[in-house]
Amino acid sequence: MSHHHTAPTGGIDPRFTVGVALDGAGWHPAAWREPSADPAALFTAAYWTALAVSADTAGVDYLTLEDSLHVQGADLTGPLGVADPELPPRVRPGIVEGRLDALLVASWIAPRTRGIGVIPTVTTTHTEPFHLATALQTLDFVSEGRAGWQLRFSPGAVDAAAFGRKPAPEIDLAAVLAGRPDPGLAELIGEAAEVGEVARALWDSWEDDAIIRDVATGRFLDRDRVHRIDFAGERFSVAGPSIVPRAPQGQLPITLLAHAAPIYALAADIADVMFITPDSVSQRAGASRGRGVAELVAAVRAAEAASDRAARGFAPLRIVADLVIGLDTAAESAADRLDRLNTLAGSPYESDTRVFVGGASDAADLIGAWHRAGVDGVRLRPLSLPNDLTAIGETLLPLLRERGILPAADPQPEGSRDLRGRFGLGVAVNRHAAARAGSATTPAPSTTTTEAPA
Repeated sequence: MSHHHTAPTGGIDPRFTVGVALDGAGWHPAAWREPSADPAALFTAAYWTALAVSADTAGVDYLTLEDSLHVQGADLTGPLGVADPELPPRVRPGIVEGRLDALLVASWIAPRTRGIGVIPTVTTTHTEPFHLATALQTLDFVSEGRAGWQLRFSPGAVDAAAFGRKPAPEIDLAAVLAGRPDPGLAELIGEAAEVGEVARALWDSWEDDAIIRDVATGRFLDRDRVHRIDFAGERFSVAGPSIVPRAPQGQLPITLLAHAAPIYALAADIADVMFITPDSVSQRAGASRGRGVAELVAAVRAAEAASDRAARGFAPLRIVADLVIGLDTAAESAADRLDRLNTLAGSPYESDTRVFVGGASDAADLIGAWHRAGVDGVRLRPLSLPNDLTAIGETLLPLLRERGILPAADPQPEGSRDLRGRFGLGVAVNRHAAARAGSATTPAPSTTTTEAPA
């Protein structure tokens, strides 16, 4: 299907969205020991396909897949994971260690699902922006316009050592948590911003109509519609163009999990969707610790006001609140299950965001209150898989529809299930086509463009 249109990127009113964040056997570290879990299947294609199909069938808007450049056990401390300098990383025998590559899993499950958005985590640190951009474009083709990107950077020494190309920047975590400027964090944010800018430029480097496929004249490509990007930043230079034609969505939605003001500013500059973490008293929440939804929404909107998004053709940031969720079942209350899992883990579970355990009605009450406080959606992190994902689909989503928080039926007709549409982001206008048309609302390319080799 095609999603190429000529309408400007714009401010379509977003409907409320519900996504799920998938990771391992669930977000509780002992979830793999649940009777309903299948730890032997965690590294199989069938496991991830089954979860994705379950979420898709239930009408979940999108799923995200976690990833990082270190095994989970090395990420013990704080929202930035930088306080454990020990090398090599210590694996922990009591938790699920190891992951499949999120982008590759997304590419596997995308054609096996029907309408759900697929958003892998891909880090900007140590990875090549050109590879990252073209791989995500490929995912958008494979998913027929349902791909997104959860942008993340990797601050840890363990991550840097895994590649061996450059040392990790020194970050003063206390300064970051106190909201003070930190040169190390600023370097990572600056690099992430450049990678995001390069990705967006590469995604625009082919215009929608670049491919002609005229058998009679022997012209496959219109070389005037393919552009070098000639990006020259502080950290790298990329000439382009992309090797992948313009993807179905043109610009994939970029999402970002943020706990602190400097990351809000990064999101305001390059992202479409921001995940916030309200109501957590854990140190894992970093600078968001103890802050509620309304306070966080106000802080994000302030960062957004300082960034001239409209000049870059961006829609307003969609703010999505994260919620760890365990739902009651007929056999056991979620609170009892959490207690049991905590006992198995040997310590109470803490998250960077609120942990909810209870019935679907109470969960719907909470989500409704967050909606009224200004968020555009929630991303649910199931406490354990697959049972909490099943419960979300069977009990929570129907309640949200009953209460009018979600539409009664999928508002997107067959053939227009792109992820941008789900977030209400509007159609992404190609910057070169806009410049050619003399548009005043979409920026011209940042550098002079020349034709690419045919």
